[in-house]
Amino acid sequence: MNTRLRSKQQGHRPASRRGTKPPLAKPRGHVPEIVKKARWIWPENLHWDLHNCYALFRCRFELAKLPKRAPLFITADQSYHLYLNGRYVCRGPARGFQESWPYDEVDVRPFLRVGPNLIAVRAYNPGRSTFTYVHEGYAGLLVAAKWGSTEILTGRGQREIIANGDWKCRRQSGVVRDTVPSSLQLFDQEWIDLREESPEWAQPEFDDSGWTGISYASRTWNQMPWFGLEPRAIPLLEEKEVAPVSLLGQAAGRDSRDVLTTRNIALNRWQEGMAHRAFVGAADKLVFPAAGPGRWNSFIVDFGKIVVGSPELTIRGAAGGEVVETFHCETINPDDSSPDFQPETHCRMAFANRLLCRPGRQIHKFFHPVGFRYAVITVRGNRRPLEVGITVRSTLYPMEQKGTFAHSDQGLEAIWQACAWTQRICALDAYVDTPWREQAQWWADARVQAANTFYYNGDARLFRRGINQIARQTTPDGLTYGHAPTMAHNCVLPDFTLLWMATLHDHYWQTGSTEPFLDNQATLRGALDYFRDWMDPHKGLLRHDKRYWLFLDWTDLQKDGCPTAYSLWLLYALDRLAALASVSNMKREAAEWRAWAKGLRKALQPLWSAGGLLRDGILPNGKTNPECSVHTQTLALLTDLAANRNASMLDQVLLPFIRGRKEFTARPSAYWITYVYSALISNGHEADVLPHLQQHWLPMADFGTTSERFAEDAGSSSRSHAWSAHPLVHLMTIGSGIHQTGANWKTVDYRPTFLGERAEVELPTPHGTILSSWRREPKAIHATLVLPRGVSARVVLPGHEHATATGRNRFTVKCSGL
Repeated sequence: MNTRLRSKQQGHRPASRRGTKPPLAKPRGHVPEIVKKARWIWPENLHWDLHNCYALFRCRFELAKLPKRAPLFITADQSYHLYLNGRYVCRGPARGFQESWPYDEVDVRPFLRVGPNLIAVRAYNPGRSTFTYVHEGYAGLLVAAKWGSTEILTGRGQREIIANGDWKCRRQSGVVRDTVPSSLQLFDQEWIDLREESPEWAQPEFDDSGWTGISYASRTWNQMPWFGLEPRAIPLLEEKEVAPVSLLGQAAGRDSRDVLTTRNIALNRWQEGMAHRAFVGAADKLVFPAAGPGRWNSFIVDFGKIVVGSPELTIRGAAGGEVVETFHCETINPDDSSPDFQPETHCRMAFANRLLCRPGRQIHKFFHPVGFRYAVITVRGNRRPLEVGITVRSTLYPMEQKGTFAHSDQGLEAIWQACAWTQRICALDAYVDTPWREQAQWWADARVQAANTFYYNGDARLFRRGINQIARQTTPDGLTYGHAPTMAHNCVLPDFTLLWMATLHDHYWQTGSTEPFLDNQATLRGALDYFRDWMDPHKGLLRHDKRYWLFLDWTDLQKDGCPTAYSLWLLYALDRLAALASVSNMKREAAEWRAWAKGLRKALQPLWSAGGLLRDGILPNGKTNPECSVHTQTLALLTDLAANRNASMLDQVLLPFIRGRKEFTARPSAYWITYVYSALISNGHEADVLPHLQQHWLPMADFGTTSERFAEDAGSSSRSHAWSAHPLVHLMTIGSGIHQTGANWKTVDYRPTFLGERAEVELPTPHGTILSSWRREPKAIHATLVLPRGVSARVVLPGHEHATATGRNRFTVKCSGL
């Protein structure tokens, strides 16, 4: 057998391509000249003993007058909190890769004053990789500013100080570094003794005479591993103080024997017993009665819905040495207000923090953002009453609401609001699957979240940045990782790579820009090479590569052999790539991808059953799988595989499934059902979608956020998962009757279905807001459509000839007999 052919049949790449890595996308923007004068700094060596390492920095400088604008350029590997003259400013940077590490530009003018000023920074490096960060063995802080004659630069030696820009730093004292990760995917638990580390360290009057100068600095600003810098390309996070809304219960008990030596604060507290008896009181100021040595009291508070941010404690009346702990969870047992905590789950969630008090009043903000609804606050060993206040400083992507949904059915409105809030809390410095367990930029989730954002706000920047980040972390044979940046080599999902390809078209469809498609050609071509290598030479279908996790959905769908759904996702991607190549004047590529798609369509034809349904694939033993799943029929509809069979797939599979009249072995999950809804809505079955949606999402609306899985499949799944927040889009589509038909929202169909008594939808587009409203009257329906300039609509109403409405037109019609 030919060696090259054999290697391809075995799923390996030809040697000439094996092990290659796509070149980096070009960093956006440029590096300001003042930044190039700065150096990376860190206490001691930049790469020495970085495990769970916190570092403090201070820089004093003088200002003769205030500048009109004061841009400060700052970044840290991995992250920082910035203070100026004792006031908290912001956190950053956004997640990224060291080869082109993101920096922030912050206008600090509101925080400056004439005379002496102080910059203070608390920085962190985990010393290891996580699901949000790839560790390169180094840590550092980089700061630069130039306001008139004043320059502030990290890394200047004592003889190079300009305008009193004298930096001092040290490792943060009082930090217990040997704690367990708060989850398999994230940062370590936080434990600090404030008797050793004054929370006043960021104040100008703090005595830092015992601090040293800079112990170590890089030689240049772009020394490895920070080969380059790029602007974060997204806004700074929205940070607001959020307080709990109610106090649910109180508990008391005796300390466990190893309470101050255990590495797992959460597990220790759970083993002591976390049931709480009902208690009435104020949630913002918790007064803990004296417990005495070896004993504790706790309160559990409810923030009303899932919140995301860094917990902050305000403590009054401490004698010194009291232990204050926080424990965070999404759900509780309503019978005894005990947190739902399963220490042996796969992800090992253990979100808890601890501080030891210094005498008097103190405020401490924990560093890492946590997603949770309920918090248990425990005080140990206090000999007198202690007052503790807990708040959260949010860390959300600033997403102004521009889209709205109002409907006569209040349940639908509640579902929309729950989806909208879930979308907000799953948009941080990246789209994340959940702010609770992982905070990872899973790309199938991100595709749903981007669509939600377009309907809620219209901002494409977070999506654009994520497309680029997924492109920058690939396997040697060309696949993108399931999320990025990440250390999760077990999270390479070939179908997510196909969805990444589809998002190149999603971005174009929303904005009219082909920039992500053109910028990421190297990654795209490497991935397509992988899929070519894994085409079965006899069947012409995609084969499963067992080295990687073929996800498809959380269900019993065929995944080994040649699954039909897998090949359909490739077809879906190829159709969109060919369209992108056409509008980009890439004629050769467009023809190549169309030909591949045509061949794939032909290869799928033998899988049609006699009843007009598409079977689920070729099994590893070479036999055809007789199952005809909802997933396979849905993707056949979305790829327009055989228009003459659409009715069969709808009537025999999708409609019986959605109406609850037929059970299927593979049931679409709360995430994947979005594609089923899309197929049904595009075929005019909105009236069937709404009851199914109400049945499964009303319980989520009662909680306030959408769940990772439906209630019957929930298990230990997350209650804050935006991959199931897609009803935000579907409800706005059904309520408005607006169906996008052209890139950049230049053309739409107006095809309302008038389900209910009234609806009003505002839908943001790049050209402005589309307003669609209608209401039932005694003998007719009164409908109004208002389009922004640049958008035209084909109007399709029952009993009316097709008409066209253009931008700045108000289209008003009365429909009788509906």
